[in-house]
Amino acid sequence: MSAKNANGLAWGVLLASAVLEAVWATALHASHGFTVLGDTIVFVVALSASMLGLGYAAKHIPIGTAYAIWTGVGAALTVAWAMVSGTETASLLKALFLVGIIGCAIGLKVVGHDEGAQDGADDVSAGGPPAPRPGREA
Repeated sequence: MSAKNANGLAWGVLLASAVLEAVWATALHASHGFTVLGDTIVFVVALSASMLGLGYAAKHIPIGTAYAIWTGVGAALTVAWAMVSGTETASLLKALFLVGIIGCAIGLKVVGHDEGAQDGADDVSAGGPPAPRPGREA
């Protein structure tokens, strides 16, 4: 698979993982502290799939961007669903702020990352191993 196709796939997986974040957050609420078995199972499955998807996406998208989009889109979808389902009251200001969150996520995608900012040696997406963390032996 070409790097461009892998990057496109990573973005698709990231967005799907953000949707799953909204699913597990909603299921967490519906499980009433893990006392409702069906909702607890949905929570565990959606959480696991969401984390796996974020992990895959982070191999191809800078982690700061991937995490910001995952949390932002997931949170916006969670609030939007809560307003649609009546769990939260809807308001024009909430809708405006949700549009702002999604707008920021789109902005991060459009801006991308500067390939020339690093030599690629410590960029996981470039195929090399990650750089050792400070205080750890290589």
